[in-house]
Amino acid sequence: DKAPLSKSLLLVPSAISILLTLLFQHYQKFFAYNLQAIKEDFQIWRLVCGRTICLDLKDTFCSSLLIYNFRIFERRYGSRKFSSFLLGAWMLSALFDLLLVEIAQYIFGITINSLPSGFLGPVFALFVPFYSSIPRVQVAQVLGHFSITNKTLVYILGLQLLTSGSYIWILALSGLVSGICYNSSILKVHRILCVPSWVAKIFSWTLEPIFSSAEPTNEVRVGMGATVDIQRQQRMELLDRQIMMSQVAQMRRQRQQQGGMINWNRLFPPLRHRHNANYQDHRPSEQDTPPPTEVSEEQVARLMEMGFSRGDALEALRASNNDLNVATNFLLQH
Repeated sequence: DKAPLSKSLLLVPSAISILLTLLFQHYQKFFAYNLQAIKEDFQIWRLVCGRTICLDLKDTFCSSLLIYNFRIFERRYGSRKFSSFLLGAWMLSALFDLLLVEIAQYIFGITINSLPSGFLGPVFALFVPFYSSIPRVQVAQVLGHFSITNKTLVYILGLQLLTSGSYIWILALSGLVSGICYNSSILKVHRILCVPSWVAKIFSWTLEPIFSSAEPTNEVRVGMGATVDIQRQQRMELLDRQIMMSQVAQMRRQRQQQGGMINWNRLFPPLRHRHNANYQDHRPSEQDTPPPTEVSEEQVARLMEMGFSRGDALEALRASNNDLNVATNFLLQH
């Protein structure tokens, strides 16, 4: 639901990969990521074919699961911004692929004529916003020492994809570097490599009705839980979050009727006092009140992109001492 681009990336490349593996094996040569043919014979079309369709079903399966999990970014940012990230990461990773191959040949004397095929560069690039913007929530513990979070299984799946081929580390490294360049706005890459609005409108009129899905009406499994216990824990956390959000929405409506903004400190203790065992419900005096923390406008903008209001984002960032992950958890849970 609300992720037609992710759905198309799941269905179309996977279907073509299965057909090439089972029925049309003699056409696989046209989808090989052959660097020698690209550099010497100028077969530029191999960049499109070789960097889109996987020829290994294991890579198809792992990349499809990762795209399914990363659909959260399309829901959060919108299809146009998500497709702009994928386009920018795809183009940058193609350039970094060629550079890393030349560096490996110059320094280590390794001649690499071909790389694993598939939409792998942008998939690895999505780990950058996944690491920086998705809050880390503990789900369970193994042997009392090793924590399992909502992100652990995704990293394990990425590690499985990383170890599936001999030179796939080049694609992973180029994808991560391209994701860092695009996510951190180095040289304003996000403004140059973006999908124009008229192209987004054309695809929204033509392809979005085909790949769009209706909003689910019944309960479905949350996330990629590997066991029933993890899934049950995730459902409980989701239910708690929905209850808290409904309470906050009710308080927001009441405050808006009074012409004010939600005072989070009236609902919950400030974060800086949560670890104080002697904290009481009385208000601190004006002399003990520390000066307000300066808030980064970039982090405020990122929270507003997630759907929160500017006032709530400012309150959460001040309460969390400008920690984006803590502020995001604060807003989601409260």
